[in-house]
Amino acid sequence: MKHPVDIHVGKRVRHRRWMLGVTQQQLGNKVGIKFQQIQKYETGMNRISASRLWDIAEALEVPVSFFFEGFDKPEEILEAEMQASGDAQQGDLLSDKEALELVRSYYAIPENQRRKLFDLARVLSAN
Repeated sequence: MKHPVDIHVGKRVRHRRWMLGVTQQQLGNKVGIKFQQIQKYETGMNRISASRLWDIAEALEVPVSFFFEGFDKPEEILEAEMQASGDAQQGDLLSDKEALELVRSYYAIPENQRRKLFDLARVLSAN
């Protein structure tokens, strides 16, 4: 059975990799493993050892702590356990390629323009 921490860390690896536009093959090459192993890490099927997580963090240019951010919430643990058991009803937003592309594009916008776009989106989404 997948452990909630392994699922969370794997998702964070996948999200960061996607944000950088790096393929599983490219990440695998950077850390010296096959892309299939990256797939297993990203799904939480295999645990990432401390030294491998260190290598992945360096390759993705983030601190190791990045992979654990947001996990301290009880609802995150519950959601991860539900996904591990196959009972999750709602998918992860950032696993949607269109949503991820939108996030990538958003962060490519200069900060002052990004703030204006954010404010516009808030106004448009208000009910």
